[in-house]
This record gives sequence, structure tokens and C-alpha cells, in this order.
Amino acid sequence: MNRLTPSPLTRAIVGIVVGAFFAIPLVSTLIYTLRMPDGSLSWSRWTGLFDPHTVAALKPLWTGLGNSLVLCVVTVAIVLLLLAPTMVLVALRFARLRRAFEFAVLLPISIPAIVLVVGLAPIYQQIGRLFGTGVWTLAFAYGITVLPFAYRAIQASIDAVDLRTLAEAARSLGAGWTAVIVRVLAPNLRQGLLAASLISIAVVLGEFTIASLLNRQVFQTAMVVVQKQDPYTPAIFTLLALVLAFTLLLLIGRAARGTRKARP
Repeated sequence: MNRLTPSPLTRAIVGIVVGAFFAIPLVSTLIYTLRMPDGSLSWSRWTGLFDPHTVAALKPLWTGLGNSLVLCVVTVAIVLLLLAPTMVLVALRFARLRRAFEFAVLLPISIPAIVLVVGLAPIYQQIGRLFGTGVWTLAFAYGITVLPFAYRAIQASIDAVDLRTLAEAARSLGAGWTAVIVRVLAPNLRQGLLAASLISIAVVLGEFTIASLLNRQVFQTAMVVVQKQDPYTPAIFTLLALVLAFTLLLLIGRAARGTRKARP
């Protein structure tokens, strides 16, 4: 047995501690949404979300959630259609630029969101003239915000695969570059692409500063508005968002296991 390998007891203790770190706040939030003024537990606040009488009060929240889902789609498209092909191109053709490209991509993680907004505000004035002031335009800012996280997820898959050999083999068989990327490289990078998509969705659903300062209504800003009237509903939607993220994580893990089993 390797001396560096932790014992089963150590792994169990670490698992319990980490599990409690995440479970205790979630369970506490769930109990908070279930506890009634008389001390009893009831699901009435959860079922009340679909009550026609409360639809009007929850309209900002549903609108913000819909806007955030649209932003998720556009931001993931930016990651998959712009960032991922650029990273593949750098790995195959411009290896010398990797350090500079990595520095540029990781730079947003060191810049506070409020500073980004100060720099993006004049740019969004021009974006408003060209594309309008729709909420979906926030995806340009969110695309910058998720760059460091999506880059690490995709780069881990690129480092684990010999892209050059795969690309040269496909090209020698007559495949064009579009077919090489879509049909040969993308399936081998599926785990990293899925992880980058999940991270992008999580960042978009949890972002507040940029949307608030640019006066856009998204999920987080809508929860602040609704919380002033009902403190329980935002907590319920937070739990639902976490369940959605956890479900996506399980789907990604299942897809990754399927990819490994398919390999000879």
C-alpha cells in the first residue's frame, strides 16, 4: 500500500467533514422554508409557488429566472463556439502563444466585478446602440467573467489528449478542419466541455454585481426585490437552483464515465 494513500478511516472522516460543510447550510435553509410561525413544518410555502394568487408577486422572480436561463444559453455558446475552438487552435498551431493566451484568459479572475463594470459601462453604451438593451447582452460581460473557470476545465481535457496526433490522423484521411474539430476533437474533450458549461451556468445563475450595476433584471437581482416582500421564496428558489446544478453535475459525471468506457 502506498504510504501517501490515506487510510479508509481518514477518507471517511474527510468525507463526513466535507459533506457536513455543504449539507448543514442546505438542510438549515430547507428547515427555514418549512417552519411555520407555530413551530410546525409544512410544505405550504413550496406549493404556494404555483398558487395563482401569488403569481403576480413572484412575476419579477420568474422573469429574472427566465432572463438568467437565456444568459446561460448565450454564455455557454460563447464558451463552446469561441473559447474552446481558440484553445484548440492555440494547442495545434500556436503553442508559443499559450502562455500569453493563458495570462489573458485568467486575468479576469484577479479583477473585481465592480471594476469590470466601470470598464464595461462605456462599451455597453455602444452595445446598446448596436444590439439594443436586451438582457441577453449581459452574456458579453459574463463571457469574460467565466473565462478563467471554463479555461481550466477545457485545458485539463486538452492536456489529457494528444490533439496533434488525432488532428493529423483525421486530416490524412481527408477530413476538413470543421469535421476534425466537431467529429474528432470535441468527443475527446467532452468531459472538459461539459464541465466548462456547468461552471458557466453556475456563474451566470449566481452573478449579481454586474447585472445590478448595469440595471439588468436577472435571477439574483429579482431575488433581492422579492426578498423585501417575502424572505422565504428566495430561499426556496436558491435550493431549487442548487438542485439543478447538482443534477447537471451528476449528468456530467455520467457522461464522463460513458466516455471512459467507450475507450479501448
